[in-house]
Amino acid sequence: MKKFKKIILWPLGIVASLGIIAYVSVTNHPQLMVGVIQSFMYKESSPNSYSPLYDPIDGLKENGQYLKSEIAYSKDYPNSFLDIIYPDQNFEADRPTLFYFHGGGFFGGSKNMGDPLAASQATYLIDDIVSKGYNVVNVDYALVPDHHFPTPVIQMNQALAYIKEHAEEYHLNMDNVVLMGSSAGAIMVAQYGSLLANNDYAQLLNIEPSIAKEHVKALVIDDAPLDYAKFSLSTKLLVGNYVSETIYLSEEEINAYNPISHVNKDYPASFLLGSEYRTDMVSLNKALKQAGVENELVDPLAEEGLEKPHGFVANLRNDPVSAKAFERMMTFLEERTSE
Repeated sequence: MKKFKKIILWPLGIVASLGIIAYVSVTNHPQLMVGVIQSFMYKESSPNSYSPLYDPIDGLKENGQYLKSEIAYSKDYPNSFLDIIYPDQNFEADRPTLFYFHGGGFFGGSKNMGDPLAASQATYLIDDIVSKGYNVVNVDYALVPDHHFPTPVIQMNQALAYIKEHAEEYHLNMDNVVLMGSSAGAIMVAQYGSLLANNDYAQLLNIEPSIAKEHVKALVIDDAPLDYAKFSLSTKLLVGNYVSETIYLSEEEINAYNPISHVNKDYPASFLLGSEYRTDMVSLNKALKQAGVENELVDPLAEEGLEKPHGFVANLRNDPVSAKAFERMMTFLEERTSE
């Protein structure tokens, strides 16, 4: 019997040991796992490139909207390209300018493909925003493993600076701006809100905002994971890898990453969407309310008892809850961009 127990325990011990080794390896080096995912997504290509992935376009889309694509906004980092989408060819029309930052866990996604983690392609969402009378600037940024926090936020600032400098050339109003992000992009937008509002946070990240706060009329923060201590292991693997290539972040790193603790009364008016990361959005909603900042939270679980997938608003063409959230979002933006 003892011999039989030893025979059974040996392989179990080996399996347990291998599991511990794998856990320690992945949590200390999340890129091991993320890299495997990227290899399937990008095959033999790289997630980062100093050349545009597609030939530039300057012309009408099938839906009648006008597209100027693959515009280089900087040469400092890879993926520094943006697209501009206009409702039509009337470039002289005075419209609000909405900057959009895609999701993808900082390891994938692009302005062309949207967020691979979202319920639907974000490109449909952009088309529908444009149809409401917005000029949309759709921005790409660098991904892991080559670049980490706060590089994408720096690139966000560079894109704003570039369009501000070339506003007349592209017929864009940079005095009436909305910043919108989904998932990873929502993290960036939430952080930029604190940059605009809080000089101490701007100094902490060593980023001087390239746009005046009064010109940013609203933020749209779509399901951003912000409170690191409450993250699941899978989210810690992605965010930890992005911030510091490990899930074991220091208090200083967490403080720099999480913009909620840097919110004050000067934070821009914000529209929040919560689903997978609804607790983070509820926390941000509470912080903004306490600071006296205008904001609105769409929380389908609290409002209708419905659990919606990550980035659900992008599914507005197929889901009535998403469509209603989209209309609430556009009403919020219209009220602030028409003042």
